[in-house]
Amino acid sequence: MALITARRSKKAVTMLSEEDFKAGYRKAQLIDVREKSEFDSLHILGARNLPTTLLRSRYKELRQDIPVYLYCENGGRSSRAALFLKKKGYTKLYALDGGFKNWSGHTKTSK
Repeated sequence: MALITARRSKKAVTMLSEEDFKAGYRKAQLIDVREKSEFDSLHILGARNLPTTLLRSRYKELRQDIPVYLYCENGGRSSRAALFLKKKGYTKLYALDGGFKNWSGHTKTSK
């Protein structure tokens, strides 16, 4: 089952290196799909938190005409989020390869 999900994810989302992610995320909707507690402890500067657990009820907050840049801790949740969004008609989906654990750019904590 994991292999099937991985194959489907590759068709739904474009995985980006950190360099490519940094090059484009400022002109996109930057979405952290981790849980609120993870987001609050540390996240990419400028990101919005939309946990995968709430995605089904809140996905309409995202615009379909602007690219969506997703990330989570390791890459698994962002891939699943991209699959869901693809089914809902989103086409400009990108994810940080390796997830937030590999991020070396600007970060912020929430109070």
